[in-house]
Amino acid sequence: MLARARALLLASHPGPTVTVTTLAVVLGIGSGLGPGRVVLLGLAFLAGQLSIGFSNDWLDAERDRAVHRSDKPVARGDVSVNLVRTAAWGTALATVPLSFALGWIAGVLHLVLVSSGWAYNAVLKRTAWSVAPFVLSFGLLPAVVTFAAQPPAAPAWWALAVGATFGVAIHFTNVLPDLADDASTGIAGLPHRLGLVPSGVVAFTALAVAAALVTFGPVLAGSQAGPGALGVVGLIACVLLATTGIVLVATRPPGRLLFRLIIVASLIVAVQLALSGTSLTA
Repeated sequence: MLARARALLLASHPGPTVTVTTLAVVLGIGSGLGPGRVVLLGLAFLAGQLSIGFSNDWLDAERDRAVHRSDKPVARGDVSVNLVRTAAWGTALATVPLSFALGWIAGVLHLVLVSSGWAYNAVLKRTAWSVAPFVLSFGLLPAVVTFAAQPPAAPAWWALAVGATFGVAIHFTNVLPDLADDASTGIAGLPHRLGLVPSGVVAFTALAVAAALVTFGPVLAGSQAGPGALGVVGLIACVLLATTGIVLVATRPPGRLLFRLIIVASLIVAVQLALSGTSLTA
């Protein structure tokens, strides 16, 4: 029983699930949401991201078996497809009331965010539009947070731009290690069509742009205060991570290290956004 529970947890893609949920919670705290709202926000994002992770392993089960994905519990036979499918639908259903508990605008936006993740898993990952769900989902993330406030508030344009640009980086980096396996099973998303090195350059360039936007966005939006020292340090760190990523993708076979670099950078950008506080709103 314990082994099956662990396998089911792994089928949820816990790394990305925890990362996106943490991003939302950190932004909620930085935006001044009360403790109760932050908890609701975290639960809504956790349920939504779990459903996306479970649906990925459920819908990809046959393909993962075909390429012998040893990192996928379903492909190894550690957990059944039926159980993962049930978990996907169960967490998706739980997402609905949790989302609308944040308010109807935040609820609708969050359900669009989650639906785009499902659309990627079901169809769009095989098309040239594979990046679109990531642009939409990460672009909407700051909006869900600001509209979850009491009273709700529209997000600043630069916060949406940071999220959308970051979504590009996440998508391209996440698929780099799997390009060969994906191609053998008919997956032909945008990164697959561009190839390894161009996709790596796109990913880490987007990362640097996101860091620049979060540092200078408030100034461009009319804020009288210039970028703080911590913001500049964060920008420098992200640029260094981006440079490292471009060098790695150009000189070494793709690996999960690339995605870990993005995860680290995402936390840096999240902290920068949190420090922006109420400037996240328009």
